[in-house]
Amino acid sequence: MVEKILAIVAGSTLLGLGIDGFLVPYHLLDGGIIGLGLIIHYFYGWPTGISIIFLSIPLYALAWIYERRYFYYSIHGLIISSFCIDLFSFMNGKIHLSILPSTIIGGLIVGVGVGLMLRYETSTGGTDLLAQLITKLTTINIGIIIFFIDAVVVIGGIKVVGWEKFFYSFLTIICVGLMTSVTATAEPRTQ
Repeated sequence: MVEKILAIVAGSTLLGLGIDGFLVPYHLLDGGIIGLGLIIHYFYGWPTGISIIFLSIPLYALAWIYERRYFYYSIHGLIISSFCIDLFSFMNGKIHLSILPSTIIGGLIVGVGVGLMLRYETSTGGTDLLAQLITKLTTINIGIIIFFIDAVVVIGGIKVVGWEKFFYSFLTIICVGLMTSVTATAEPRTQ
């Protein structure tokens, strides 16, 4: 239980730093609910974390109805990661890198954060939660579902971020996916 709490806090902190320190300064997107929260932030100026929580309500309602285990495993990750994303908003513009290194480093940091939580059987919820529910009802691979949802979100955000940042955002998703896979499948350390 203590390891899971530490994984949620560490993963959420990494998410906040990766998003606010590297992606937001260049108006880059991530996929899924985080990406939708960023689109709302860029378009309306609303806090990203709060937007993520509101966007997640229908997904958590579905999880409550169809698979409460998913609901319980991810609700803490959603709340703490959303809080960290808004808490670290002061990092916007504090790290001075060009767009390409920010894209790669931000994606890698976010991927480690998400992967760390998944390794300890928790998550930020969002579209990962939706993908888990779809996988339970179909034979489609969860990775394909998540990639498809992320791509749809980034394509949907082209009007907000523009074509150049669309390509950088797509690179972000690749970095997030790679580091999530590597981190989530690493064996937890035992004493």
